[in-house]
Amino acid sequence: MATLPMMQDEIPAADPRPAAGITGRFPPGPRSVWASVPDSQWNDWHWQQRERITRVDQLEKVIRLTDDERQAAVETEKDFHMGITPYYAALMDPDDPRCPVRLQSVPTMGETIVAAADLEDPLGEDRDMPVPGITHRYPDRVLFYVTHNCPVYCRHCTRKRKVADPSSAAARKQVEDGLDYIALHPEIRDVVISGGDPLSLSDDRLDHILGRLRAIPHVEIFRLGTRNLVTLPQRVTDDFVHMLRRHQPVYVNTHFNHPKECTAEAFEAARRLADAGCSLGNQMVLLKGVNDDPRTVMELNHKLLLMRIRPYYIYQCDLAKGISHFRTTVEAGRRIIRSLRGFTSGLAVPHFVVDAPDGGGKIPVNPDYVIRHEGKKWVFRNFQGKDYTYFEP
Repeated sequence: MATLPMMQDEIPAADPRPAAGITGRFPPGPRSVWASVPDSQWNDWHWQQRERITRVDQLEKVIRLTDDERQAAVETEKDFHMGITPYYAALMDPDDPRCPVRLQSVPTMGETIVAAADLEDPLGEDRDMPVPGITHRYPDRVLFYVTHNCPVYCRHCTRKRKVADPSSAAARKQVEDGLDYIALHPEIRDVVISGGDPLSLSDDRLDHILGRLRAIPHVEIFRLGTRNLVTLPQRVTDDFVHMLRRHQPVYVNTHFNHPKECTAEAFEAARRLADAGCSLGNQMVLLKGVNDDPRTVMELNHKLLLMRIRPYYIYQCDLAKGISHFRTTVEAGRRIIRSLRGFTSGLAVPHFVVDAPDGGGKIPVNPDYVIRHEGKKWVFRNFQGKDYTYFEP
């Protein structure tokens, strides 16, 4: 008797245990002041959202605030709210103000400095917005803004003008108008679903949006841009990934910036997504004092590959207002790529790009391995600094 093929929803769950030797590389995140919180609450993403740190008095119970941090938490509130999940806050070093997790989530007075090059809308997204919530810059793809909420409000956020601002909320009509725009433009084959963080929406709301997109014949793929794997991995529940299975192919681009963010909880969230058939990529932002070091980036990328997340982009930090203290030189990014290429597998070497101001799009900025080009003769320099000649036919 022939065996019937399994339906998509009947795909058995994979063995949740990481391969031997991998487990120890992903320690569980600490609980810090939440040590007495029951697992049932700690692992509930709704509880994590409700218990976010949004005030100085809450933050003081978790870390020893510097005068700079205390003053900045007050002075920056009117422009960009503070919000930190207990999970992500517990990763912070309570005594070290240079902790890479702390730098990304706790305000500093550097945010009050607006450099001459800073821009309100650094990527010109609003300029290329034919309808509210849709940025249509590239020929065959659009960015779809579906929420202003995030579990953690990253201090280097490029959309500070909108994220955390209730007035920028994507109301139901705006989302439906965006879906209608996509349906009316057959050149669109790829939709980047972003915000805020789209995983801030409920499973039912996301299911509706993904279902509408999947019903549009010319939409081939969509990408979920989320940092929940980093800041709220509890959000990736069995019900959530079961819903995603109905809408494959689904691509997930996440945003790990430092190896300290690669915990057992993050590993489990990535495992669930990968086992559900999602393709995972990482978009790191180059941040001064956080990850502008080749060894840090190599360690991060090796851990990401163990999590089945492909290092995809390293972004030069954008020209958003109040984040100039995070910006490195462009050469720092080129140096990092040069330290990866040839010294580790190509899978661990992302593209280094500058997302050009005012809507110029992503421009790759790689080390120059071409030494000379004379007619049909090319001279290249490899990762060891040795020159090699190639002749075109």
